[in-house]
Amino acid sequence: MTTTSPPTAADPTGSSLTTSKAPGTDNRPGRLLAVVIAAQFMALLDVFIVNVAAPTIRTELGASGAGLQMVVAGYTITYAVLLITGARLGDLLGHRRVYLIGLAVFTVASLACGLSRGTGELIAFRLLQGAGSALLIPQVLSLIQRNFTGEARTKALGAYAATLAVGAAAGQVLGGVLVSADLFGTGWRPVFLVNVPVGVVLLIMAGRVLPRDAARGAGEGRARVLDLPGLVLLGAAVSLLTVPLVLGQQEGWPLWSWLSLGSALPLFALFCAYESRLARNGGAPLISPRVLRIPGVGLAVFRIAAVMGVNAGFLFVLTLHIQGGLGYSALRAGLTFAPTAVVFGAVGLTWRRWPAVLQRALIPGGFALTALASAAVGLLLRDGGEGGPWLYVAFVAIGAGLSLGFSPTLTRALSTVRPKDAADASGLLSTVAQLGQLTGVACYGALFLNRLESQGAPGAYSSADALLVCTYALAGAAALGAVSGLVRVRR
Repeated sequence: MTTTSPPTAADPTGSSLTTSKAPGTDNRPGRLLAVVIAAQFMALLDVFIVNVAAPTIRTELGASGAGLQMVVAGYTITYAVLLITGARLGDLLGHRRVYLIGLAVFTVASLACGLSRGTGELIAFRLLQGAGSALLIPQVLSLIQRNFTGEARTKALGAYAATLAVGAAAGQVLGGVLVSADLFGTGWRPVFLVNVPVGVVLLIMAGRVLPRDAARGAGEGRARVLDLPGLVLLGAAVSLLTVPLVLGQQEGWPLWSWLSLGSALPLFALFCAYESRLARNGGAPLISPRVLRIPGVGLAVFRIAAVMGVNAGFLFVLTLHIQGGLGYSALRAGLTFAPTAVVFGAVGLTWRRWPAVLQRALIPGGFALTALASAAVGLLLRDGGEGGPWLYVAFVAIGAGLSLGFSPTLTRALSTVRPKDAADASGLLSTVAQLGQLTGVACYGALFLNRLESQGAPGAYSSADALLVCTYALAGAAALGAVSGLVRVRR
């Protein structure tokens, strides 16, 4: 089925949606978008949904501190390491096929997590769950890029951007609700088992609405093989970066963690040099250097990393404060983030309809609003109290600011990406977002915990002091994002 719209510079054919109709396939664009976005939301939710369930998991399974950390972060490690590989596999094997495989792996792994009888089993299945997400999520952007053009693509990218980061806050909310509900006495297990019926329904629907993968012509076979040396170099570099970021604070930052972090940068440099050489020689690199030369993509990498780092860091340290310092229940802690999640999504879906005079100021204005609101949260909570109604005003401002910094950045950067570069752009930006989240949790979490330890015995006041320092650091990072938002991109 093909719907048409007036030709534009980005879409000279005037086609707003093109899919390959096959028997038994429903190609209505609204359903296609709903299916891929829903699966992405479910997978992203699991990055954060376990946070508020962690204390219950530790009690019921008798997990050690390091074991619990791996339960929470094991998903993120395999997810971050394999994202770009997942994007390339979609380009090689077909985005529909890899999407379905990833969704199936994620659903089965979720069931296994929910039925786990020990910490070791749960860690192993969380790693598998992250691998399923790494296959699934890159295909979402690629399917949007390949099936929507013109105004339809712009709207679809807006939904994609709104979903990508709102999953963080929504995960905290849903995790709190499920753990507190203690359905049938199952404790923490529903945070994983809830994915199973949703995953099954999405698999059935995806089989009908996703367009069949087009057969590749002879001209598309140019060196389109998996770049194994690049995969090994990138996987090693990301692992050396993510593992110490995840486990360093818990283990007291031992020597191996610093050696690992120090080795990551040279490996990233070696990976970039190898990929550039491979591209010059006519090969098919894991990340094509031409993607970074697309106008706006390089700057978008910095902005997305900044937004996701601030977003994840804010959620993490505030969770530590309100559960540890203020003694909130899992349900109350989760619901605390509801205003941020709702406003983030609403702004992400509506910013394109705002007056033209505001459009240029959206990105720097969003970062500036985030900086002010972050500092306000720390000041409102600095006396060890609950902040009153103004705290929720600040939460709303943070949701709006982060969304304005993120959604226009992603949408505008991807608006010029050609379909053949969709897999590379998807893997790159998704990986940057994930690494930004990891870095935010590790850096701001370490700052909070170190400050808390320096205050002596933990309590609401000491926790509030640690939070204040973190919110000032978050405000500083957001201010840097505001400065980057002033840079004009040449098209």
